[in-house]
Amino acid sequence: MGKATRENSSPAPFAAEKLRTAGLRPTRQRMELAAHLFCGDDRHVTAESLHDEVARAGIKVSLATVYNTLHQFTAAGLLRQVVVDAVRGYFDTNTGDHQHFFLEDEGTLIDIPGEAIQVAGVPAAPAGMAVDRVDVVVRVKRT
Repeated sequence: MGKATRENSSPAPFAAEKLRTAGLRPTRQRMELAAHLFCGDDRHVTAESLHDEVARAGIKVSLATVYNTLHQFTAAGLLRQVVVDAVRGYFDTNTGDHQHFFLEDEGTLIDIPGEAIQVAGVPAAPAGMAVDRVDVVVRVKRT
């Protein structure tokens, strides 16, 4: 399943089904972005990096549309947002149980398997609420 390119202008065939299964209408732009995001291994992207990637592939889409689509995919459960600080956020195609190392100098996330970390002392949620998940970002630097 290849990525959408100028030579092959249709998004990967799995994109429409993935969007429909998540309850999203498979618009052209959603399908093109989904084809790039979900082709291959799990990965971490920013809106800017995905926008650059699709632009290099000859796909015309505004940065605002990329942001909106990433947030729609996150709300639909297709992506997980990882906020590393007040100005940097990543979108993760791996929505399973895991945490992250963050290489601060490089702006890169690396997955930590869920069973490799234990979080203790999580307080009880306020009345009428339940803890959904706990996100851990371990900041590292190369030695």
